[in-house]
Amino acid sequence: MKNTIFTGMATALVTPMAADGSVDYEAFGRLVEFQLEGGINALVVMGTTGENATIEYDDQREIIRFVVEKVAGRVPVIAGTGTNNTAHVIANTKAACEAGADAVLVVTPYYNKATQNGLIAHFTAVADASTVPVILYNVPGRTGCNLLPKTVAKLAEHPNIVAIKEATGNMAQMVALRALCGEKLDIYSGEDALTVPMMAMGAKGTISVLSNVVPKEAVAMTDACRAGDYETAAALQCRLLPLIDALFSEVNPIPAKAATAAMGFGADVLRLPLTPMEPQNREVLLSEMRKLGLKV
Repeated sequence: MKNTIFTGMATALVTPMAADGSVDYEAFGRLVEFQLEGGINALVVMGTTGENATIEYDDQREIIRFVVEKVAGRVPVIAGTGTNNTAHVIANTKAACEAGADAVLVVTPYYNKATQNGLIAHFTAVADASTVPVILYNVPGRTGCNLLPKTVAKLAEHPNIVAIKEATGNMAQMVALRALCGEKLDIYSGEDALTVPMMAMGAKGTISVLSNVVPKEAVAMTDACRAGDYETAAALQCRLLPLIDALFSEVNPIPAKAATAAMGFGADVLRLPLTPMEPQNREVLLSEMRKLGLKV
């Protein structure tokens, strides 16, 4: 049986930035500590929420190295290394391994719309080149490409492909994954609004945007699931749903960056083509944060 990278709640970290758009490492360090103090079970750096698509490769590698050193082994650090170019993904993955990442998260190649056979070839090449475990990332709403359950089952035969972040929002696809992959592959929810349903169906946890803002509450939800207390977990899922909705009222990570900036973790600055949150949506987001006791 393959080793599980983490169980519970992992934060897909935002990348705090200064007013000039440079990475704010001081704020980044405080955000990492805030997450660890909240009991988070793993951290994902340079994922979609971290603006990996607009941060230069050299900076990405420095960010991964910084987070690995800051965490110092307290929880697993998972590095996002995916692009739509297999050779680039392999280079990113090797660099993340050298920087000390515990695993890599690799999204399906966007824009190219590879066939299922192409996806098998892509992920196999990356897994062959990686010295750490690989987590597949399926988010067809952003990539235009759906990694189908039968394809995942074939990839699960690779000894270095250990898990999938499933973000289709389709529970039927989750059920098919569970049925086809069984114990060969861990499943993580990539949808905050489906944490409890996905864990009830066997997911090991969630890779979360929500937990950037309320790590303790997010961890409490997955802890309840792990304890089999789905009544408590469901109540937490419902309580957090308005904040989750606000965090996805514009494309991720625009609201997440607005929320963390309001909490003092860097400026509300994103790399183009992303721009700051629309005022009316921002006010709803801040209102929901205040309802949960956050001082923003």
